[in-house]
Amino acid sequence: MEEKEKINKIVELATKANKEYESKKEFNYTKDEAANKGLCDIKNRPYLFVLACIMDRQIPAERAWVIPHKVCERFKAENFNDLANICEKRGDEIKAFFVENGLHRFNEIMAQNFISAVQRIKEEYGGDASKIWSGRPSSAEVVYRFLCFEGVGVKIATMATNILHRDLGVQYSDMSAIDASPDVQVCRVMKRLGFTNNEHDSQQTIYKAKAIHPKYPGIIDFLCWKVGRDFCHPGNPNCKDCELNDICEKKL
Repeated sequence: MEEKEKINKIVELATKANKEYESKKEFNYTKDEAANKGLCDIKNRPYLFVLACIMDRQIPAERAWVIPHKVCERFKAENFNDLANICEKRGDEIKAFFVENGLHRFNEIMAQNFISAVQRIKEEYGGDASKIWSGRPSSAEVVYRFLCFEGVGVKIATMATNILHRDLGVQYSDMSAIDASPDVQVCRVMKRLGFTNNEHDSQQTIYKAKAIHPKYPGIIDFLCWKVGRDFCHPGNPNCKDCELNDICEKKL
């Protein structure tokens, strides 16, 4: 299959997958119903979404995204002001809670990042985390604002910016800065499709996605991640049932 034809097909399938996912309006980021409800409530509790994204480092997303809910539940923080006061006055207790309950793989570091993020939301955004994305800013500006949080790199910043738009309806003046997130699943699928030649080189995935769809490179994220999780396994991939089978070069 010609490169142009393959590109058109993956963009078509990615667009369809994104629309189908968004139409469900049920975004189960964790296995905890109360946590999911809070994460989706970006109008009233936007800080939970921001903190969950910051926690999403080198552990399963389902485990990372429930951490803000667990902290708020443990310390009885019903709103951002409650949480900010607790972080300021009882920071050591929060750090101990991370460590004693094994909330993360890097408990001490991520507890500090959590506290630092709350402080930044308070000082930079007046306690309203939705100011990070409100008012139709450029996608680059939103990525930049996430990058300013301690412990956040390009992968998490672009992921957060993309999820806000794709799942939660946040609008930007453009989508060009939302790169493909170089998740292991996405990188593996891009390599096996023949779009890149090294699944361990995240820059190849990022820049090939830019070439595939310059106006919105991250459009491929959800499709490739889902295919990688459900079909394109590291070993013994289920090619027969994969929706990308017809355009895949199977470069294992």
